[in-house]
Amino acid sequence: MKVLCTLDLPLMPDGLAPLQAVADVDHLMLDQEQLLACIDRYDAYICNADLQVTAEVIARAARLKVVATPSTGTDHIDKKALHARGIPLLALTTEYELLDNFTATAEGGWGLLLACLRRIPAAFEAAKEGDWARSRFTSWQLSRKTLGVLGVGRLGKMVVEYGKAFRMRVLGCDPKDFTIPGVERVDFDTLLSESDVISINVHLNDETRGMLSTDAFARMKDGVVIVNTARGAIIDEAAFLAALESGKVGAAGLDVIDGEWMENLTRHPLIQYARQHDNLVITPHTASATVESITGGRVFMIDKLAEYLVKLQTQ
Repeated sequence: MKVLCTLDLPLMPDGLAPLQAVADVDHLMLDQEQLLACIDRYDAYICNADLQVTAEVIARAARLKVVATPSTGTDHIDKKALHARGIPLLALTTEYELLDNFTATAEGGWGLLLACLRRIPAAFEAAKEGDWARSRFTSWQLSRKTLGVLGVGRLGKMVVEYGKAFRMRVLGCDPKDFTIPGVERVDFDTLLSESDVISINVHLNDETRGMLSTDAFARMKDGVVIVNTARGAIIDEAAFLAALESGKVGAAGLDVIDGEWMENLTRHPLIQYARQHDNLVITPHTASATVESITGGRVFMIDKLAEYLVKLQTQ
């Protein structure tokens, strides 16, 4: 069987060995057009989030029997098109025992919170220029403020503990019941109206797409701080930009934006805003990018795909 791998593996020079032992593996760095041109040659594809497995890609993949991604998010893959072809998707989304060891995204989100609230990037730039502008970068402490965690799953449960450690009042909103000492379970409206900081930790789906809308922003406190390490499309970005410009959102830290696959991201409205304002900090989807999470997730998924191919060939 032929396998295409487009993962960048500088941390794992021998990482493909389990796959290479059971299949013919091509490890290629491709762009979207190159992927379209070659996908018909492969029985399996282990992908990175930088390339989209679109309906067009799937339609051209006549031999494709399985797609694997070493990620929890799967919005770079057209799952409906895969399902229509009967092609299984292997992902980390429900690999809870493994994922419980990965704290990178929660830690990265907390770093973004401190960076945007305390305006650390702008203060650093000023200091490098000899501008010791202490009064201009006066900010607020987190202690005694209210943290609202939207989505109290694996990552949300980590974030609530960070909030407690910073002496914050912590609210949690999740459709599933949970009991965590020191955390108040509230509905969506209460979280919006009472939070000084909102951390977004939900999966992107039809229910969560655009859930932070114009109406949602209107119900928030003036000067609220938003942190998003989930998916950009959970936020209505036009409404979000208006809320930033009006001051309704006082600061925001984003590790994700809608349209991360744009060819020229300098044209993205939020990036253009961030270039002119220091209350928005954006990182290029790196909150989860630690040595531990990258290597752990990829080793697991490469092994899982190898096992799947062995079973497939023995059926």
